[in-house]
Amino acid sequence: MDAKQNTKFPLVVIVGGGFGGIELAKHLAKQPVEILLLDKHNYHSFPPLLYQVATGSLECEAIAFSLRKNFEGQKNLRFRVAEVTGVNLENNYLETTIGEIAYDYLVMATGSTTNFFGNKDIEHNAMPMKTIPEALNLRYMFLQNLEQAVIATTPEEREPYLNFVMVGAGPTGVELAGSFAELKNHVLSKDYPELNKEEMQVYLVDFLPKVLGPMSEEASKKAQGYLEKMGVNLMLGVKVESYDGTELKFEDGRVIRTKNVVWSAGVMGVVPNGISKDILVRGNRIKTDEISRVAGTKNVFAIGDVGATITADTPNGHPGVAQVAIQQGKQLAKNIVNLVEGKPTEPFKYNDLGSMATIGRNKAVADLGKIKLGGFIAWCIWMFVHLISLLGFKNKVITFIAWLGSYVTYNGGTRLIIRRYVREASPQAAAAVQLPKTD
Repeated sequence: MDAKQNTKFPLVVIVGGGFGGIELAKHLAKQPVEILLLDKHNYHSFPPLLYQVATGSLECEAIAFSLRKNFEGQKNLRFRVAEVTGVNLENNYLETTIGEIAYDYLVMATGSTTNFFGNKDIEHNAMPMKTIPEALNLRYMFLQNLEQAVIATTPEEREPYLNFVMVGAGPTGVELAGSFAELKNHVLSKDYPELNKEEMQVYLVDFLPKVLGPMSEEASKKAQGYLEKMGVNLMLGVKVESYDGTELKFEDGRVIRTKNVVWSAGVMGVVPNGISKDILVRGNRIKTDEISRVAGTKNVFAIGDVGATITADTPNGHPGVAQVAIQQGKQLAKNIVNLVEGKPTEPFKYNDLGSMATIGRNKAVADLGKIKLGGFIAWCIWMFVHLISLLGFKNKVITFIAWLGSYVTYNGGTRLIIRRYVREASPQAAAAVQLPKTD
């Protein structure tokens, strides 16, 4: 079992280097605690710009920042690359890929992953986009499919390679659909002069009858109008039935022949083994109290997408957005110090700063309290907010230059196929493979 450092201070173990974990660790600096931050990657990524990595507008290094460098100089923090395989709440230790780790306080900030709602065929054949590796897989897949479309000899052969379908009309789906529409309208004929851009079709699909469901009606209607003007085919109020890698089928009988399906129709919390299912609520989130403490525990907390603060004011928990995680991390730092010092804790209160989504060049929507904005002004605000939210000055500069180049040339990004994406065999297919007998 990993031993604590020679210190009189209690050990706070934070699992996850996302928005919540970073904010918590930062606000525990110079406090009477020792911090151990665990993450399976050695970098923090910026999920709101993953779609630009996926479509080749940004390189992945622009939205990733070293966790060690971020906490350089923070003397009460150690960082380890590790994956948590289980948690023992009774005995206060974690099971990880680098051994067992004891804790005095545990904070789970493990975030969320794509929710396929139990459909294994869709999970295997559709593309998720919650991490940098997944965004790169998506980029390489769609570029490879465009190359296949170039060598196809008939429209029927090209069709599945040139149909791009986004399932889920939340911010991720809307932003991806807008990006692919811009790629079709401004880039396709330049990079692939052999292809007719009219053959490339972009679809946005959702079970709900509107896009950007959580945002205001005004924002939803504006976003829908922008998408339609850009040539995106909207399929709203429809439910996906199945996807086998070539045909996307809907419950109403419609079928789209496509090799390109991105699934952003739902998320679920990433919960370590050892957490009782009795305290999991909708979306596979861990039920917590008003100070983000896990139900039935005294020293274990969950913040961000993986936690759900269930109170009279928030019966379904807070929304799974970055601002919730950031604010929870900041408040939890205060409460952990209060617990260490024997002082009363303070309940978390979420301050909703608004929500935004960009659809494309000069096109965005923003709900900022009572102020509802759209078009160029909303787009400028969206760019500014996301730029200043990136970690690291270098990342900000790289991203700004990339955006400026795209705006001036209508053809930003390099869209290189650095490595080929090859989909792994499905579990069913792998199980059917018979190994040759040996003597």
